[in-house]
Amino acid sequence: MNRINPRKLLLSKWTAAQPKQREKHFLVTQLFRDEEGTVLEIELQAVLTQRNQRLAWQHLQDAEEWKMGWL
Repeated sequence: MNRINPRKLLLSKWTAAQPKQREKHFLVTQLFRDEEGTVLEIELQAVLTQRNQRLAWQHLQDAEEWKMGWL
């Protein structure tokens, strides 16, 4: 399990453990917060294709799915 501080996720780099459609490296490009400033979701952008996907930041804690940094 990856330990993550959600407030420090912006512009962090991630590697997909099981790449799909040659998309392996990702960058967190946006944080989505509630009214109190708590991070709820993030936007990940694939480096190769520039495709964006929005997901709950907790998904990055799954070490079987995501690795910190670009490997």
